[in-house]
Amino acid sequence: MRLYNSLTRELDEVRPVTEGHVTIYTCGPTVYRTAHLGNLRTFMLGDLIRRALEMEGYRVTQIMNITDVGHMTDEASPEAVDKMALAVEDEGMSALSIAEKYARAVFDDAAAVGIRPADEYPKATEHIPEMIELTQTLIDRGHAYLAESGSVYFDVSSFPGYGKLSGNTLDNLREGHRDLETDPAKRHPADFALWKAAGPGRLMKWDSPWGVGFPGWHIECSAMSMKYLGDRFDIHTGGSDLRFPHHEDEIAQSEGAVGHQVVSIWVHGGHLRQSGQKISKSTGNTIRVPELVERGLDPLAFRWLTFQTRYRSEMDFTWESMEAADAKVKQLRRRMAEWAPAAAELGEPGKAYDARFRAAIATDLDMPAAVVVVNAVAGDDAVAAAERYALLASWDAVLGLDLEREATSGWAPTDEMATMMSRRDAARAEKDYVESDRLRDELAAMGLEVMDTPDGTKVRPRD
Repeated sequence: MRLYNSLTRELDEVRPVTEGHVTIYTCGPTVYRTAHLGNLRTFMLGDLIRRALEMEGYRVTQIMNITDVGHMTDEASPEAVDKMALAVEDEGMSALSIAEKYARAVFDDAAAVGIRPADEYPKATEHIPEMIELTQTLIDRGHAYLAESGSVYFDVSSFPGYGKLSGNTLDNLREGHRDLETDPAKRHPADFALWKAAGPGRLMKWDSPWGVGFPGWHIECSAMSMKYLGDRFDIHTGGSDLRFPHHEDEIAQSEGAVGHQVVSIWVHGGHLRQSGQKISKSTGNTIRVPELVERGLDPLAFRWLTFQTRYRSEMDFTWESMEAADAKVKQLRRRMAEWAPAAAELGEPGKAYDARFRAAIATDLDMPAAVVVVNAVAGDDAVAAAERYALLASWDAVLGLDLEREATSGWAPTDEMATMMSRRDAARAEKDYVESDRLRDELAAMGLEVMDTPDGTKVRPRD
């Protein structure tokens, strides 16, 4: 399997540190508000990589962090407000209760769009000692310093490779650059906080060797990724907006602490947009899973919608495209029910389709190409129904669309329905279309969708 590596800017083959076992770290949610579809598209990237690697026979361990330490509304501003404190003020709950509430909501929404659980969900608040230890290591190795303000900063000039991920080298950065903290006590404008002194009214704070404070934005991912996956692991995923400064700073911290490259492949996903604007909490144009359900749309259809666009590209969301995706997924499930589950040996055409699908997945998760193969198989009557069922069922391990839902639901027409279906088939054979239509209407009045197939009338419960 090859993935586009943001670090090398090339398609790199996944060559795990431990043969047969791939390790993945996924930047997870900040749990002071609910997740939206833009967040879920980003989280889906790690899920797709995991599913694709498992299809190739790898064992995969995936870690996703939970950021339950309050972050600031503007990391660059000294007047920034703690986002968690704002949530506490809004909801009248403790910070940890709010974090738990929204973490559960993220898990529920992720499951609704077919994102399987990670192996571990370490919480930032439960790993403060590891962050303090890593910060002290960076001080001891000459990569960090305690400023007069009481905060500890990473000295970017001590790390010659700074900027290699994002291209934002030190010559290009200046005080006030987006997400660069302004502090007159810093040695260089691009130096970033590992530990911040707690100011008045700071809600979440801890004791440390440098006084009462809280971890900087980036340190948690370095501390937790290396705790759970070791100081060499295979893949790190996240949204394209995290490439700088978050992931650039993470590289500096991790490699500065251990003295060698930690992550082999960095994979970044594009934004989800609506009306040309990025979907995000800050813009207020968020769309959530419950809104899909309220409109009668299956959240899993959002997966199919995202498959129309390469994961590295920005993607436009419209309700029309979402409805079309929903109709397509439900059509595929109906076709699967028509083909009926059966063991099947693949013939040469089926093997060729399987090879095309697997090649698309293995080539940097080319989901648009995979969609083309799915549609081709579904419409190719030259391939036996049992083979088409077997192909889509096996591919669904990556697609995650629950394509066998109707085929394995156990629903069957009643004897009365079966009799009406037989009478309708007889009427159609005699070209008695008035009677045929009357029986169709009666079946429809029973809450059924009536389908004409080569094998006669078929029915299913209407969505």
